[in-house]
Amino acid sequence: MNSDVIITCAITGDDTKVTKSPHCPITPEQIAASAVEAARAGAAIVHIHVRDPETGAFSMATRHYREVVRRVRESKVDVLINLTCGMGGYICIGKEGLKDTPAPGTDFVTQRERMRHVIEMCEEGLYRPEIATLDCGTLNFGDGNRAYISTPDYCREGAGILRELGVKVELEVFQLCTGIPYGVPADVGHLLAMVNYLPADCIWTSFAVSRMQMPWVAQSILLGGNVRVGLEDNLYLSKGVYASNAQLVEKARTIIEAMGARVLTAAQTRERLKLS
Repeated sequence: MNSDVIITCAITGDDTKVTKSPHCPITPEQIAASAVEAARAGAAIVHIHVRDPETGAFSMATRHYREVVRRVRESKVDVLINLTCGMGGYICIGKEGLKDTPAPGTDFVTQRERMRHVIEMCEEGLYRPEIATLDCGTLNFGDGNRAYISTPDYCREGAGILRELGVKVELEVFQLCTGIPYGVPADVGHLLAMVNYLPADCIWTSFAVSRMQMPWVAQSILLGGNVRVGLEDNLYLSKGVYASNAQLVEKARTIIEAMGARVLTAAQTRERLKLS
């Protein structure tokens, strides 16, 4: 069991289904405000996607990331910022092979383009994130003809880019992201088998989507991991009751502390991740 737990809050994600929640933050101002509220509730890390303020659809625009990070930093709330670099990896397959592939919904770009916002913000020097994701592995993503593509060479290139920038890499290993359709099920046996193959000194987090989000808080801790909650993965506090990010963090914190573990602060998390 992990007795010193890091809570990450995934604020908004990229899925359009999240926008049906009245608490889904869309504009940079809303995303930053929700991140600050989650941090005050106990999240040491906030995982950030951005959206087009006009449409609510996912965005890769550096200006939106910059505004979110600026607002969070200006709030003076101590929290580690983790920017996604996962956008730009989807390919939607047509029904007639290469004749109609890529199909609508494809956003596939180079690894460097996926990380363009992090590169530009680090070069500017004002709003450098502490952490950025490297999405590892190719997999079917949901029920349909969409796949996420991240080849070994793409992973190597992304790791090199973040190393050169001096940004901590979070390896997003989708196998530990459970309950996604056609991914690994939210099942204790599956998680245990995968955790047994992690490096001994690995600092890891697992999560489950939808109604399994809170049970997975306890499950991840019991197997030695950390916790991720947030609207990216689950919209509800209880059946039919929409949650805010702060409420999800508060509920996770209650579970963690009821198990006899403690929630690490942002400062303690920096020390654990060797960022201080």
